[in-house]
Amino acid sequence: MAEAHQAVAFQFTVTPDGVDFRLSREALKHIYVSGINSWKKRLIRIKNGILRGVYPGSPTSWLVVVLTTVGSSYCNLDISKGLVCYIQRHLPQGYGPYHTPQTRALVSMAVFSTGVWMTGIFFFRQTLKLLLSYHGWMFEMHGKTSRFTRAWAYLESVRPLLDDKQYHRMETLAQEFQDKTAPRLQKYLVLKSWWATNYVSDWWEEYIYLRGRTPIMVNSNYYVMDFVLVRNTDVQAARLGNVVHAMITYRRKLDREDIKPVMALGIVPMCSYQMERMFNTTRIPGKETDVLQHLAESRHVAVYHRGRFFKVWLYDGSRLLRPRELELQFQRILDDPSPAQPGEEKLAALTAGGRVEWAQARQTFFSSGKNRAALDAIERAAFFVALDEESHGYDPGNEASLSLYGKALLHGNCYNRWFDKSFTLISFKNGHLGLNTEHSWADAPIIGHLWEFVLGTDVFHLGYTETGHCLGEPNPMLPPPQRLQWDIPERCQAAIESSYQVAKALADDVELYCFQFMPFGKGLIKKCRTSPDAFVQIALQLAHFRDRGKFCLTYEASMTRLFREGRTETVRSCTNESTAFVRAMVQGSHTRADLQKLFRKASEKHQSMYRLAMTGAGIDRHLFCLYVVSKYLGVSSPFLAEVLSEPWRLSTSQTAQFQICMFDPNKYPNHLAAGGGFGPVADDGYGVSYMIAGENTIFFHISSKFSSSETNAQRFGNHIRQALLDIADLFQVLKADS
Repeated sequence: MAEAHQAVAFQFTVTPDGVDFRLSREALKHIYVSGINSWKKRLIRIKNGILRGVYPGSPTSWLVVVLTTVGSSYCNLDISKGLVCYIQRHLPQGYGPYHTPQTRALVSMAVFSTGVWMTGIFFFRQTLKLLLSYHGWMFEMHGKTSRFTRAWAYLESVRPLLDDKQYHRMETLAQEFQDKTAPRLQKYLVLKSWWATNYVSDWWEEYIYLRGRTPIMVNSNYYVMDFVLVRNTDVQAARLGNVVHAMITYRRKLDREDIKPVMALGIVPMCSYQMERMFNTTRIPGKETDVLQHLAESRHVAVYHRGRFFKVWLYDGSRLLRPRELELQFQRILDDPSPAQPGEEKLAALTAGGRVEWAQARQTFFSSGKNRAALDAIERAAFFVALDEESHGYDPGNEASLSLYGKALLHGNCYNRWFDKSFTLISFKNGHLGLNTEHSWADAPIIGHLWEFVLGTDVFHLGYTETGHCLGEPNPMLPPPQRLQWDIPERCQAAIESSYQVAKALADDVELYCFQFMPFGKGLIKKCRTSPDAFVQIALQLAHFRDRGKFCLTYEASMTRLFREGRTETVRSCTNESTAFVRAMVQGSHTRADLQKLFRKASEKHQSMYRLAMTGAGIDRHLFCLYVVSKYLGVSSPFLAEVLSEPWRLSTSQTAQFQICMFDPNKYPNHLAAGGGFGPVADDGYGVSYMIAGENTIFFHISSKFSSSETNAQRFGNHIRQALLDIADLFQVLKADS
């Protein structure tokens, strides 16, 4: 096979005349090209490092300062106030053409100009730092907000959920914690904040994600959907060719640091640190904790199709394969009739089961030989690609189609996704796509940024022929994809089957209900003079009360990327104000004006809490870090133990959209992705993801567990629909719009 010969740089044989070496020119060429590419990347990073080091200055601004100083000297103006002459007197004495008086004068002016330039950079940086650390702009336009200590803000958040006796008990625990335990723990946390870039993110990644021993499928990984109202090709390999090419183009921009940061409200840049591990990253299982393996470079993707694993090269020498060439490679896999090897078909179920079991199997059966080489090909891939044999997508005439699509993305058949990869690109037979994303390396807006770029590039920059194929001509001389070879003994096959049964039981228990809410979207909500997110969150509180007859602790994720290496903070959406509005709505005895007033109070409270969370004044991450410190110190805190053990029976998240401008949504209103979703956080709770998709529609993804007699995803979805309509009717915006 061609790829087998190219994998060896030289061969040798022993003859009577000695040892005969035979060099492989093709292999040496690849080694040479790989070295050139590595040095190119290093030089680009060095250049960007220099430019970052002098930001907001630039080589051009330095040249302007030098020319200004030299020009003023020739005009007999001393803008240096004698400093140039002082520098010239103290320059080392020397001989030769480069030590003439004129040269010494120029060197002195260059040194002075550089000093002025660097001083200006320093003051600009300090000013910029002060400006970016000021978060008052988020509140000034909406009024002032009072701030509490974390413990007392926590008490306010749980007041609607506790009776007087329970609340008094928590109040006593909080007071004891604040007076006795908290000051000591806080000192260690302050010390960490001086030393670490971010005092939360590393502990959050380790203790919330990597130390979890339960399956990450459903419990941690989440999914992202394709454009659901348009389809530009139904050729599976062609769609993959364009999308994989777009993804590697994005990675190249990322490597060259050419991707502009996302701006909050178009004003303040948000931290892009999480993007660094988007590609070439795999979660490696361990018995006590997992680790994230991130590589600087990867030139291939790993592909799964009909129980077989393949390795597909992305480059021909130093050139990224064109979309039509990638289409050819994926089509070769689709046309390959070879059967799966023993134990190969369900191998990926190990990544879907328990983490300890996977760690043990990995150490026992995949630490050497061909199994190690094949596993390395997967774990060292840029990302993982799953070629499915079934078709999925959204048919507006068949509401169940969206839920089935979501289920396929969330867990598939439990062995056709490699859940440990940073993300799995899933390709269905009809050309629709989706992502299954591992959560520890980054949060949803990060993969959403990539997905927006990819979908926009696919449709508006790459395109397809009239027959649905990628543009350009295929290159039949490319070596075919490489089958990965395994030697999986029966004991390993038993471990795979055991993990599969665990994963299948988990997947079968997930009820997922996805739907498109079409009566209105962001445009009509704004007529209620409230934020769309607050509107939906209050509707969720009303829907949950109607569904369960009670309130529950509610989690909404808010980003904290205004801070370096920031990830998320919790917005506790179940507030005194929102519950007061919900009770009034359910009672039915209040006037429309009273209900509107209660709604506005609840909305203003929610928006205030969201801004506090974004600007680092949230509750939960701080209490979480205090809890970690207490464990390190062996300090017992009944207050922290209770706070960290409370279940989130309603876990919610809004999917970000239009982070980058790839096309005009007003011109192409049907080019809408449906967002994505995740599994329920609590066994007797709901997971709700929603995307306010433009002016006229909202997509919802609701998950629960069949094993819970208290929850029903479709029932809750119907309550959400009605709650949205009832609140809109409260403001009579539906009638006005019609």
